[in-house]
Amino acid sequence: MSFSRRFLISRLFPGLAGSAAVAVSATTAAAAADGIQKVVYHLSEPTRVNFVLGNIKNHIAGKGGPDRIRIVLVIHGPALESFVTSKASPDIRLQIEGRAKDGVSFVACGNTMKAQDLALSDMPGGFEIADEGGVTRIADLQAEGYLYIRP
Repeated sequence: MSFSRRFLISRLFPGLAGSAAVAVSATTAAAAADGIQKVVYHLSEPTRVNFVLGNIKNHIAGKGGPDRIRIVLVIHGPALESFVTSKASPDIRLQIEGRAKDGVSFVACGNTMKAQDLALSDMPGGFEIADEGGVTRIADLQAEGYLYIRP
């Protein structure tokens, strides 16, 4: 962007850059106020299950271990079927166990559970149901300062 264009924009919208910086810094401060990063991962595509679980593992390692990060994985739509105990592959079951040991919270969308005629007993131990819906839970977590990731 040329200097004259930047100058014009800064004159027309003087508070824009400042308000954006405040919003970003407020979000960052909320997410790291106690030194623990809070992140919500959003998963709905069954073809991305292994990829997302791998991202979460790498994210935990990148932050220096599970005591430095709090992760919630919200699963809805077709991806949820990959986590059903009777249908989950051995690899996915191992990844779920590993991430649960790392403190990852697994949340199943209540609407998807109803649509797929599933009960909490169909899911691996440690799962919880978002009765209000998966996307609603994601929005609530973001309002609590969780950073949103949808790989």
